[in-house]
Amino acid sequence: MKTIRLRAGRERSLQRRHPWVFDGSVAGGRADVGETVRVEAHDGRFLAWGAYSPASSIRVRAWSFDEAERIDRGFFARRIAAAIEVRAKLAIASDALRLVHGEADGLPGLVVDRYADTMVAQFGAAGVERWRETIADALVQACGGARLYERSDAAVRALEGLPERCGWLRGEGATAIAIVEHGWRLTLDVAHGHKTGTYLDQRDNRAHFARLVRQFGCVDVLNAFCYTGGFTLAALAGGARRVTSVDSSAPALQRLREHLRLNGHDEGASESVEADVNRFLREALAAGRRWDAIVLDPPKLAPTSSHAERAARAYKDLNRLALQALAPGGLLLSFSCSGGIGAELFHKIVAGAAIDAGVDARILGRLQAAPDHAGTLFFPEGEYLKGLVLQRC
Repeated sequence: MKTIRLRAGRERSLQRRHPWVFDGSVAGGRADVGETVRVEAHDGRFLAWGAYSPASSIRVRAWSFDEAERIDRGFFARRIAAAIEVRAKLAIASDALRLVHGEADGLPGLVVDRYADTMVAQFGAAGVERWRETIADALVQACGGARLYERSDAAVRALEGLPERCGWLRGEGATAIAIVEHGWRLTLDVAHGHKTGTYLDQRDNRAHFARLVRQFGCVDVLNAFCYTGGFTLAALAGGARRVTSVDSSAPALQRLREHLRLNGHDEGASESVEADVNRFLREALAAGRRWDAIVLDPPKLAPTSSHAERAARAYKDLNRLALQALAPGGLLLSFSCSGGIGAELFHKIVAGAAIDAGVDARILGRLQAAPDHAGTLFFPEGEYLKGLVLQRC
């Protein structure tokens, strides 16, 4: 077994069960891509078993902090079975859910979602890449023969020195899938949709939005960065009469229109606008348009803290425009999925946007990812999705 030894004083994060070792913390030792290594403190004390990644700034991702544990086929079978057992106990109102959530389930770099009878896996780090076939076998065994599609096409693989790869790992067939969420019928394509096919982390927030629309009697709703229209369906389910859905992707808007038909809504129930959201909001304000509720769910703007300053300016500008476009008493659901923007910083950004907008707003709630995307106490970077429910005063 190869050993990676850390510099003096650099063992503290592993002692606190944070699973990442950065290259600057390593004093010596090398291994092959994804190979399991023993990580030691400068004085030889055992710290963790981990996967080595020579191309990444995250040089080691910890598998286990138990010196007696062996990283073998049984290890992955146990970790995957435990992750699936947790999800089985959650009240998930859908046949689509996250089965494995990377570091939170003790499998750094691995994301697995299930859509009806099909699993979709992303192998985002050297360690899980090395154990790819073993992991695929364990997933199929644990889920009773479900099909498994690979979507290892995220940009993070390049940082690991890994090529992109997509296709069937187990089973075969069509990649277009229909699912049900909170009674709403949705479709996706696991080969071409965002992430592994769609955004499951917002599932519970969509249902919450439907309740808010009904509770506050929202008539006119704006869904900005609408993608395929999950929040649009939620608004209509809550009783909204007019929904404007804005996205820069024509294919996403086409699927939104399909979702309207699938759920018994006239296509005119939502005005679909292919546009840049920032520009759309500026033009809408100039035209005097106002909405009773706005959902602001932009894509990731700060994948790491090094991008936070530039992302903060973009978030602030978007939220300023959205707050100005709210009718008095209107609701804003504002989200950030950027790992480089923490909840406290996001709060400050939105507060600054309100000052610039010249409006006051009260916080009615704070939102996060659905529980099948749970984080861990020792890995705050995993709490990427944060949201605020605001009411303009």
